[in-house]
Amino acid sequence: MVWEKLRYNKQEINRAGKILANNNTTPEEKIRAISILDNWRAVHGYPMHIFQMTLKKKAMKVDKEALISQRLKRASSIIYKLQRKYGGREPSMMLYQMQDIGGCRAVVSNVKLAKELYEKHYLKGDLKHKLVNKKDYINEPKPDGYRSLHLIYAYKSDKNKKEFNGLLTEVQIRSRLQHLWATAVETAGFLTRQAIKSNEAEPRWLEFFKLISSAFAIMEGCPTIPNTPADKEELCNEIKNKERELNFIEKMENWSNAIDYINREIKPKIKHKAKFFLLELDIPGKKTIIKTYNENEEEKAIGDYSNLEKRHFEDKDYDIVLVGADNINDLKKAYPSYFLDTAEFLRLLRRIVLLKCL
Repeated sequence: MVWEKLRYNKQEINRAGKILANNNTTPEEKIRAISILDNWRAVHGYPMHIFQMTLKKKAMKVDKEALISQRLKRASSIIYKLQRKYGGREPSMMLYQMQDIGGCRAVVSNVKLAKELYEKHYLKGDLKHKLVNKKDYINEPKPDGYRSLHLIYAYKSDKNKKEFNGLLTEVQIRSRLQHLWATAVETAGFLTRQAIKSNEAEPRWLEFFKLISSAFAIMEGCPTIPNTPADKEELCNEIKNKERELNFIEKMENWSNAIDYINREIKPKIKHKAKFFLLELDIPGKKTIIKTYNENEEEKAIGDYSNLEKRHFEDKDYDIVLVGADNINDLKKAYPSYFLDTAEFLRLLRRIVLLKCL
């Protein structure tokens, strides 16, 4: 397979990032900056591919039911991150330094297995690549409720593909419950048109998911989220009140009818050997459009991904993502938000709301 080669230097990449972060640029500057971004993102495809294969091998030793996926960060997400202000300060993120342009993820059955994979097979493992950063968001969850384990590696090879040395890939390890929470946040963000995932949404939505994260943490015997009730009954009551205020369950159930479209129109057409999936979430149409690619068409998939993003660049009614997964069933399990499938999350939420059972 021919992998994308880097065509720009560090200064050009960072300059493109600054242009994309600045709304007062000319169309010509923006077009060139997007081209540079496309190339910079695409070159992460090879190291991401290598880390995904390694993650799959290690995860299967821990949990035969582990779900493994990979993704290149969406251009819109990259630009949003470049434009984001932290603590009221002006944007300072450099495109060349962004650590999660390429990423792969393992979802395992429970927290114990997630920690085993993280500690035994990565922190104490035999990877030749350089560990740049690590975050344990299970023992120290984020204030918004996000929980997971993160590792950032710089690709390193003394033999083949040395041109990719230094490129960063993020490895995420989650439990099933942590993954259900994260994808429910994404789904709610799509439906409400709010950046819940980035902690920039109406306070009631942020508080709702923070409370649920604490409930899930209790179920897993993990530290709860700061500033949420420690008492189980009080926590369940607050979740019940917030759910009633937001009418969350009814909204999600109405949208889950889109799954019928997937099963009826898309799944019968999926080729058995499809390895990469280009997903287009059409929010007004309440459907997901899928294009498949085999394992030798990754470069074409990345090109189509870039072209589709450009077509819908200013359109917030569409969300585009390119993912790698072994089959369509794993794809649906790993990225339920793109199929508007929150059935398992809703089942747990009903248990909390109706039975107050954690």
